[in-house]
Amino acid sequence: MAAYGLYTHIASNRFRSMLLLAGLFVLIYVLVYAGALVAEVMIDSGRSVDDYLMRALHDLISASPYATIGAALWIVIAYFFHQNMIDAVTGGESVTRQQEPRLYNLLENLCISRGIPMPKLKIMDSPALNAFASGLNQRQYAVTVTTGLLRALNDQEIEAVLGHELTHIRNGDVQLMVIAVIIAGAVGFFGELFFRMFTNLSWNSTGGWPSSSSSSSSSSSSSSSDRKGSGGGAIIVIIIAIVLIVAAWLLSQVVKLALSRSREYLADAGSVELTKNPDAMISSLRKIENRGELPGATSAVMELCVDNPREGFADLFATHPSVQSRVDALVKFGGGHDPGPIALPDDPAASPEEGAQEPSAQGELPPPAPRGPSRGPLPSPWGDAAEPAGPSQQPPLQGPIQGPWGRHF
Repeated sequence: MAAYGLYTHIASNRFRSMLLLAGLFVLIYVLVYAGALVAEVMIDSGRSVDDYLMRALHDLISASPYATIGAALWIVIAYFFHQNMIDAVTGGESVTRQQEPRLYNLLENLCISRGIPMPKLKIMDSPALNAFASGLNQRQYAVTVTTGLLRALNDQEIEAVLGHELTHIRNGDVQLMVIAVIIAGAVGFFGELFFRMFTNLSWNSTGGWPSSSSSSSSSSSSSSSDRKGSGGGAIIVIIIAIVLIVAAWLLSQVVKLALSRSREYLADAGSVELTKNPDAMISSLRKIENRGELPGATSAVMELCVDNPREGFADLFATHPSVQSRVDALVKFGGGHDPGPIALPDDPAASPEEGAQEPSAQGELPPPAPRGPSRGPLPSPWGDAAEPAGPSQQPPLQGPIQGPWGRHF
């Protein structure tokens, strides 16, 4: 199998991702069309629905160059400053070999083994167990790891996580995810802007939107039935605009989920190709499972992480496959072994449950493993006799005891 393997799947995934990203640009034009509908209603609330739709389409054609320039400007700004924004949210700080020799050497060894340029290494102070890669070009690529992950995972498991993030960089997932988040953020921003504009507007007493035509003397002389009909057309157009905005926002979220979900399996497989250790990848996922929440991090940052514990209703808005499904894939296709959920020493879930200490108070704890007769420890096979204990110290033992050299009475 070639380096990283799965080249056919990766190429297919990139092609689908580019189509999805093109779809995100279409969503921006959908928002512009919805805004044009609202603008036409505000200009004149006395037209028919068909007239509004045609005029809004003409406005879209006229405004499309400006919308494209605005979207491109948004991407350019994010291109240069997205890493600064991520670091501001997560508190990640760049580290050197002298500061983190263990982590730096693990990442450097992986990069050397496959001729991958060394990305920047960042540490964020958080008890959460997580890591993520970011960047849009060779100079910006960075891998950020939490301090909680460094404490909880051994070297092989950390190496597997680093291999996962390097695969995201190698396959181009990081660039596509960052761009998708940027464009989806633009869709969400303008969608919220239009929605707030709707809620801040008010209808006038004639049932239409405040405009110069509705306030003129000519409109006041129109019949009440005409005013009622024109107001109904404006309401229908506004409903259409709201539906378009909501649909654009939902589709932008679905695109982000498709980009994220389909790539986690490939990143897990790429990590196994790098490290040749599927068990390390599996055990790292089991330790990270349900322990990766980064307090204060935005949803965009969580979508970049190894695991995103945030889920929506019925798993519809979960950005990552479940850990169980990822482990099952590694067991089936990578030959790994699943140890099941792993409890960490400092995990509250691993602490004794309430009431677990009650047997101690009641004297019902099981006795310690026998060391021989209760009068003293077992005699040493090399003849080091233990100090005997008198009968007054311990009652005689009832029945035989199985020792290392046979039965003792």
